[in-house]
Amino acid sequence: MLSCDAIRDAVEEYGDMLYRTCVLMLGNVHDAEDAVQETYITYMRKAPPFSDSEHEKAWLLTVAANKCRDMLRYRKRHITEPESVLDTLVQDSESSYILEALMMLPDKFRIVLTLHYIDGYKVEEIAGMIGKSASAVKMRLQKGRKLLKEAYRKE
Repeated sequence: MLSCDAIRDAVEEYGDMLYRTCVLMLGNVHDAEDAVQETYITYMRKAPPFSDSEHEKAWLLTVAANKCRDMLRYRKRHITEPESVLDTLVQDSESSYILEALMMLPDKFRIVLTLHYIDGYKVEEIAGMIGKSASAVKMRLQKGRKLLKEAYRKE
């Protein structure tokens, strides 16, 4: 079991990044808060020894992404009301439209675009997080960019 200081440090260091990722994946602040909370509960119970802070960060992002995927699978089976959260994330309408388009993408494209362009992970790191090859991640990035471009042209 981790110490209270270690948990507090992780929340302070990675909380905003995890929350932002979960909001983008789920499109709902309440579900995102739940996913982040569940991520930290898993962290308290099961965190392996980390080789460095990047390993810890990657582990937390992977757990958070898995929690979000679980919630999305649940939503497919159960009707939920959509909630717009873009106003809380961005101030200008251009960024709001891009985030709105990003949230409309299928999960497999949204997560790689978020991890690469928003959180700054390299292709190889993302591949390790999602359990796919680097070439699969590159293809998802390419297809995701194409889908975003098409959505942008429609406006």
